[in-house]
Amino acid sequence: MPKILSTGFCIPPHELTQQDTLMFAKDLFSESFRDINRLLTVFENGQIEKRNFAKGLSWFQQDHTFEEKNDVFIECAIEFGKKAIEHCLHNSAYISTPVRYEEIDAIFYISTSGLATPSIEARIMNKLPFSPHTKRIPIWGLGCAGGASGLSRAYEYCLAFPKAKVLVLSIELCSLTFQRNDRSKSNLIGTSLFADGVAAVLVTGDEADTSMAIKHILPSILHTQSTLMPDSKDIMGWDVKNNGLYVVFSKDIPTIIESWLGSEVEAFLQKYKLSSQDLHHFIAHPGGKKVLEAYVSTLSLPKEMIKHSLHVLKNHGNMSSATVLYVLDLFMQDDISKGEYGLLTALGPGFSSELLLLQWR
Repeated sequence: MPKILSTGFCIPPHELTQQDTLMFAKDLFSESFRDINRLLTVFENGQIEKRNFAKGLSWFQQDHTFEEKNDVFIECAIEFGKKAIEHCLHNSAYISTPVRYEEIDAIFYISTSGLATPSIEARIMNKLPFSPHTKRIPIWGLGCAGGASGLSRAYEYCLAFPKAKVLVLSIELCSLTFQRNDRSKSNLIGTSLFADGVAAVLVTGDEADTSMAIKHILPSILHTQSTLMPDSKDIMGWDVKNNGLYVVFSKDIPTIIESWLGSEVEAFLQKYKLSSQDLHHFIAHPGGKKVLEAYVSTLSLPKEMIKHSLHVLKNHGNMSSATVLYVLDLFMQDDISKGEYGLLTALGPGFSSELLLLQWR
């Protein structure tokens, strides 16, 4: 089965505490909401302590056109994406010798927070010595589910081409979509939650050379499942308007998880004669504190199983598609025994879920 060999990251340069962003939001939204102090409790109750952004706080205090914001996205995405790939292919925590760029057969580029044609991975290929024949698969619009979906598509590619080495590159600069003049509660919630993050993951087929792997027990992807909830497009996503992307973020997401996702997970696991009680590890996209609590409730999981997701949420916030890859890295660092099962999961616009059954082999 295809395995996950290495990860790499680029942490955007501007770190802000949750108190910094709370005061920024209070200044911005206080005239629009009479009960602003009550609403601002979302900043304090979400268990986020700090987040990283492509630009400093002063940049967000000014109006910017859609063009200006997208130009910044392209510039930063190239810089940050290049660094994440370099880290992944040279990460001494996982590989003893660097993987050459020419060995990469395909790049799955994942994003939902900026637009570029040619897409970002093509622009990065002009700066790093990839083969000109490397296949490019840019995927846009999967939101928070995108990192998990990228891993699923890389898994399928490696099943078809078992000698392949494949990169999944997730670049989400959510802050650059911020709308100063949007006084909706969705925008207030988004301001309390979303952040910027960039991650790369190396997935290899069964016949690929993995002699450089430092760990002898690695997470293998056994099976995947993509699920779309019918008629649910208004739960999460963007409204695209003249001056950019406006966040759509339903307060009902935790309730939907409890009423819908649990049965989807159990049905997925039952196909392989497993249940949620057979899982040793739960690699969940931390969409927010309430989302993680809903996972624990609906799947009857020990709270200890979401500690890595909570750690990422606390230190990075919700970085859309990249977030679950940050969580995956913490599991990669753990000393996990051979044969243990894990479930990697994320939810996104559609409304949709992506599930990956992992086993350390």
